[in-house]
Amino acid sequence: MRKILGLASLIMSIGVVHAEQLNEQEQISPYSANVTFASQYISRGFQQTWGKPALQIGLDYANPNGLFVGTWASNVSSNYLRDASVEWDFYTGYIKTFDKFSAGMTVFYYYYPGAESTPETGSTSYNYGEIVPQIGYGPLTLKYFITYTPDYAGYNSKTMGGPEGKNSRGTTYLDLTFTQPINDTWTFGAHYGHERIKNFSKANFQDVKVELIKDLGDGWNTGVAYTKAWDKNGEYRNYTNGEPDALISNPIDSTFTVSVKKVF
Repeated sequence: MRKILGLASLIMSIGVVHAEQLNEQEQISPYSANVTFASQYISRGFQQTWGKPALQIGLDYANPNGLFVGTWASNVSSNYLRDASVEWDFYTGYIKTFDKFSAGMTVFYYYYPGAESTPETGSTSYNYGEIVPQIGYGPLTLKYFITYTPDYAGYNSKTMGGPEGKNSRGTTYLDLTFTQPINDTWTFGAHYGHERIKNFSKANFQDVKVELIKDLGDGWNTGVAYTKAWDKNGEYRNYTNGEPDALISNPIDSTFTVSVKKVF
């Protein structure tokens, strides 16, 4: 009798543990959202909000098998991109992790509603798309962005000069990122990027970023980042959006950014 009661008790215990595991799995949703408020929006070392604050929102679906799809948006400045007010990104891909290794592929499309470059010489959209293979090991991740649309961010013969009929399909961006937790709440990150613009190498550039991120708990984090970009020929030192009497600045100059983010 005692053996029967003991066996029944063991079965009940296993059942309770299994039920708790199922409840935990049910509570892990493949859907998530995020909202970020930053002192400015920096992408590949470029100050896309012209030094002004940025509000950024993202929605994601991530399947346990590695498939993911999402969208993300941020305000941008019309001083940086002519007639632009929003950058709206769409992406989908697949990533798989094997112990310390990871590998995957992502397809991006970047949409700037209503924005056009130098309409006086023929309207050119800033919209573009990239395909991104990536590999990772431990704290290191290497990504290689390849432009699959005719132009990368409006770079072509109309906007850049030179021989007619040239576009920038095949532009590449090498992204090497190092991310390492310091302790339970602090994380250090470092990044190096190198953009090679097809047919317009005079506009090639490189960029770096160093950042510290603090986990505040309950999905909140805050961070501070230092960024800087540079180019060999000084193409961006006196940058304008192409409009007559447009403001002039250096959007790749070194700068600091502070941000607060909430993940739901």
